[in-house]
Amino acid sequence: MRTVRALALTTLMVLSSAPALAQDQVVYHVNDTQAQALAALRNIRNHLDTDPTARITVVTHAFGVDFLMEGMKDRSENSFEPLVAALKNRGVRFEVCEITLKNRNLKREQFIQEVDFTPSGVVRLTKLQTQGFAYIRP
Repeated sequence: MRTVRALALTTLMVLSSAPALAQDQVVYHVNDTQAQALAALRNIRNHLDTDPTARITVVTHAFGVDFLMEGMKDRSENSFEPLVAALKNRGVRFEVCEITLKNRNLKREQFIQEVDFTPSGVVRLTKLQTQGFAYIRP
């Protein structure tokens, strides 16, 4: 009887703590560097400052890939690379759409080392959302 009661109590404790253990999963969608990139990077930094355990992926396509290219700067002439590198060190994934590379005649070598590539940005956004990622478009 004690064993059954202990097992029931343990099961109840595990089940009740499961929501507290859940890790936020978020995908940030950037398709326009000029309008979205800096806001996205700041939002992600703030997100991680508030919830350091969040699992964040940034999916870029179209003109949203530009901030991940070597030498790209914001309107104030500050390089995007240090911001991206700092977020990468905090576990953020940055993904560039390969269809965009093909359509814009861009090469992988033009991008900073912190990026990964995905065959299709739009398909990747869909897959992440079906896996439970929250969608944010700054």
